[in-house]
Amino acid sequence: MSQERRKKQQERQGVKQAKPMPRYIIVAVLIVVVFAAIYYFIRHRQTTQLDAFAKCLTAKQAKMYGAFWCAHCDAQKEEFGSSFQYAPYIECGIKGSQGIAPVCTQAGIKRFPTWIFADGTRVEGEHKLQFLGDQTGCSLP
Repeated sequence: MSQERRKKQQERQGVKQAKPMPRYIIVAVLIVVVFAAIYYFIRHRQTTQLDAFAKCLTAKQAKMYGAFWCAHCDAQKEEFGSSFQYAPYIECGIKGSQGIAPVCTQAGIKRFPTWIFADGTRVEGEHKLQFLGDQTGCSLP
């Protein structure tokens, strides 16, 4: 039986043949995957390079006071990426309460985030990493 005849018979029986996926869709998906992988590795490399910077801030006795509900604190944390785990962070929010942790009231924290440096200088709000580096002498990668 010829292919053409078989195809007509299958059409009459309601059997549809699976169409092969167009080559351009496969190529497009591969391109997206490659670019996503490149972006991930560049971002990962950049944030792990900030580990030393975050550790330096801790060593220089800088402290960031923040609260889990504070959007500006979240934005400041994002500046560090995954390296924020090494940053000198003090949580002021008390989960399940609207209160502020005693360590923060004793430090006189009124707004979030607040950075306090070893020399007693304090600044409120989000700040660029370059500013934090200038205040502490820590160098960015």
